[in-house]
Amino acid sequence: MNYLAHAALAQPTRYSLVGNLLGDFCKGVNVDNLHPAVRAGLYNHRATDRYTDTHPIVKAAKAEFSPMRRRFAAVALDVLFDHFLIRHWQQFYPQPFEDYKAQLYGQLNGAMPLMPATMRDTMQRVSRYDWFASYQQLPQLGQALDHIAGRIRFANNFSGIITEIMPRYTALEHDFLQFYPQLQRHILQLGIEQTDKRG
Repeated sequence: MNYLAHAALAQPTRYSLVGNLLGDFCKGVNVDNLHPAVRAGLYNHRATDRYTDTHPIVKAAKAEFSPMRRRFAAVALDVLFDHFLIRHWQQFYPQPFEDYKAQLYGQLNGAMPLMPATMRDTMQRVSRYDWFASYQQLPQLGQALDHIAGRIRFANNFSGIITEIMPRYTALEHDFLQFYPQLQRHILQLGIEQTDKRG
């Protein structure tokens, strides 16, 4: 899952939010030195990724991508699933998405001191340039995926992967709607994080 889903699966504290988003920025971070609630959030992030990567629905969806792009299918699905989460937000959460997004950006800005530098730089861009707005429409989603492709440091065929998503959009949307409630239940049942209003 990508940034939005990890944030949505966090507890309502800045420590949990940072931990749940930290998984992609752990290089050079001494996990043992993290605040316990941040560390628990990181473990929640990793559990989310393990469940997602091994789930039969997700594995089958990745297998449908062409051989030349299949190695990047997991990244594309992560971003696409954030798109579907926005599209169907109120099926899963009572708060309107625009209200949640404004609250999330505020929480991110307030939590910057807890973040390592690379994470802080990325989260500042997420908030400043309203990345989640760009995930709401397919053309902008395609541009976001191509931007990710442009950051890969080796020759690749990732760019243009939106052309493989568009013909399968309805099927992938159905996959997401089947998968996400299962992920929510799994994370709740694991109980890695205890609800803590402090922070």
